[in-house]
Amino acid sequence: MISRATIAIVMLATLAACTSPRQQQINRERRAATQFLERQGSIGDPGRVAAADFAFAKMAREEGTWTAFRAYADGDAVMDVPGGFAPVSEVLAGLEDPAEPIRWAPTDVWSSCDGTLAVSLGRFIRPNGLVGDYVTVWELQSDNSYQWIYDTGTPDDPQPVPDAGEELPDNAIVVEGMTAIEGRIADCQPAEGQSALPLAVTGNATRASTSRDSSLTWQSSLNNDGSRHMRAYYLRDGGWQQVVDLEIPAGE
Repeated sequence: MISRATIAIVMLATLAACTSPRQQQINRERRAATQFLERQGSIGDPGRVAAADFAFAKMAREEGTWTAFRAYADGDAVMDVPGGFAPVSEVLAGLEDPAEPIRWAPTDVWSSCDGTLAVSLGRFIRPNGLVGDYVTVWELQSDNSYQWIYDTGTPDDPQPVPDAGEELPDNAIVVEGMTAIEGRIADCQPAEGQSALPLAVTGNATRASTSRDSSLTWQSSLNNDGSRHMRAYYLRDGGWQQVVDLEIPAGE
């Protein structure tokens, strides 16, 4: 009689044989990277957060802005409203997708050491042509996916001068460049005397959260004049480093 263990070994050998050498190399590299992070005590993965942000933006382009915002929102996600913050389900209730979507892409991602919280920073362009910065806060879900819990942004002021561009010959082939993304993971252990969070509640209304391991924290505050201040910090090189400092004018 053939044992179950023998069957399992044969199945694994068969699967390995069916996998290309390149795929086997990729799998080995993934396992090595995971093992390295585990040895360092970190499971943060900025790449997965960036992938979620790109997928979020892709759905907005293909299926509609508010459809995508609903689909990628955590159950407790909030958005900016006059006077404070409100659940995304309330803000978007009854809203139809605009004819033209907002387009965006991340440029930077910061993850807590334990991967439970992350912040992405990027650039957006609205249908009316306005460009600016956005910040999205991501939370790890029970199925290991990421969903957003807070999103905000503001157009550049002043707006950049449009590029007239270079005239190309009719037979030219244009290849769009890849967006460069910086991904960083917080230190897993705070330096001595650096465990206290760097943010205090300010303004009339505040939304904030901290990763489970207290290595990344963020806060968005509504100021008395109606403007907002979005900040984020993570533990790095023995102390807290500010990674986001976004001022959003009143009315935005």
